[in-house]
Amino acid sequence: MRLNEITYTNAVPIDGYGPGFFRIGGEVHEGSVLTGPGGTGPWGGFTDSESLLGLANQVDVLFIGTGADLSHIPSDLRSTLEEAGIGVEIMNSPAACRTYNVLLSEGRRIALALLPV
Repeated sequence: MRLNEITYTNAVPIDGYGPGFFRIGGEVHEGSVLTGPGGTGPWGGFTDSESLLGLANQVDVLFIGTGADLSHIPSDLRSTLEEAGIGVEIMNSPAACRTYNVLLSEGRRIALALLPV
C-alpha cells in the first residue's frame, strides 16, 4: 500500500472534536466555530448570517454541522446563503468535519460552520 501525505493549501483541517470544543489546525476552539480560507473563529450560530455571507466569492460550498444530531437550519438562512451564491450542505457536526477534511485535501473551495457536539 502506498501512503501519501496530505497537504492543505488555503485552510486548516479539523483535528478532532469533543463535548463543546473543536481542535482545528492544532488549536482548541470552544463553542460554535467557523473555519475556511479566511481562518478560524467563533460563530454565533444560526442567527449569525453576516459572518457566513462574508464567505461569498471565496467558497463554493459551506458545510453546516448542526451538532450531535442532524437538524434543519432556518429556511431564511438557507435562502440568504443560496442567494449570495453559497451552496449549503447540512449534516451533523461529526459528518461535516469528516467531509470538510476530505474535500479540503482535494483543494476544494469550502468552509465549515459548526455547532458543538
